[in-house]
Amino acid sequence: MSGWVPGLECRPGPSRCPPGTSSPARLTSGRKGAQPAPVPRAALGAGQAAASGSGSTSSSSFRATVAEAAAAKMKFNPFVTSDRSKNRKRHFNAPSHIRRKIMSSPLSKELRQKYNVRSMPIRKDDEVQVVRGHYKGQQIGKVVQVYRKKYVIYIERVQREKANGTTVHVGIHPSKVVITRLKLDKDRKKILERKAKSRQVGKEKGKYKEETIEKMQE
Repeated sequence: MSGWVPGLECRPGPSRCPPGTSSPARLTSGRKGAQPAPVPRAALGAGQAAASGSGSTSSSSFRATVAEAAAAKMKFNPFVTSDRSKNRKRHFNAPSHIRRKIMSSPLSKELRQKYNVRSMPIRKDDEVQVVRGHYKGQQIGKVVQVYRKKYVIYIERVQREKANGTTVHVGIHPSKVVITRLKLDKDRKKILERKAKSRQVGKEKGKYKEETIEKMQE
């Protein structure tokens, strides 16, 4: 049985090619130790040049993409994780004193101008107004309970009726309300003073005053 199959490449070797071929050829597939047919040098050179050109272009574009991604996702603190599962674990397993800070609410425009403070950890007896969600726009109500275990607050008159006819308070997240009146005591006044002071220092930081500029010009 002849080893030649029509349509398959042959390479130089013993005369097993069919009659009429210009050079002897051997079947290059289906045999042990078979090798591909030789490629002309001109074609090989052109292919290598094209491959090297495309490789340099692709590598430069890849570097640019990596640089853009690094700039977009740059970490400012390598000791703080960005892992989603770790952040969720810390959020839902946070102790009470951490939850107090997380459960902060923004102050209304009037209170912000009065105290120079943007937000405060919410507490019982603060008066708030819901500004997001299903109950937004309702009248101002007093905080009845701060339920840190579920990250919600209960507000008077924000209730729903159960199937058995009883009414229960609906839990609202503190970020969905605005504080319109603060329950003040000596500790909270100290907190307001401290926050206002640090806010003022932050505004002045990195800025030159008129007196300083005049002295520099002299």
